[in-house]
Amino acid sequence: MLKLFRRTKIKEDKIANVFVDNFLTTVDNGFPEVAALVNESPEFVECPNIDEHDSDRFLLIALAANLEEVQNCFPSHADQALTRKIIELMAGLCDVEYGSLLHAINKNQSFISRVNHPSKNLIYGMSKAFFFKYELAQFQEEYFKNVNCPNPIFLKRLDNAVVHFMWNWEEVVDS
Repeated sequence: MLKLFRRTKIKEDKIANVFVDNFLTTVDNGFPEVAALVNESPEFVECPNIDEHDSDRFLLIALAANLEEVQNCFPSHADQALTRKIIELMAGLCDVEYGSLLHAINKNQSFISRVNHPSKNLIYGMSKAFFFKYELAQFQEEYFKNVNCPNPIFLKRLDNAVVHFMWNWEEVVDS
């Protein structure tokens, strides 16, 4: 029985390490493409000028969504341990306190849920959270600007980009 617990702990540590390393690399390498997609989107009447290095807000959105998906895919005991390990690793690499990062993740999960309601689609939620966190409404045509709502064509385009920042956690569970 003790071997089973040790093996589970090693697997959680390995999954957390692989996720954090790949996630940070993906955000570092992929965010400039997301920024370019936003800046070049024809749905904006004025270029938002998203800086390709301004990925902190997006990193938190994508991390919050991934950890939400961990909760949806893993049994409760395993999701809590894996989430804790991922946050510990991220906090260490980003030089922030565990509690501060946990608070920021929880705030982003709540924000995604609120702007995405009633939908449960995390990809759509990430895109909407991105839209609001980067204050993109002001760059849209008058109608969408006045209703403070993303143009659905832009949102779909952004969905196609942010999906690449989500891990396939169901596949991880099955392995």
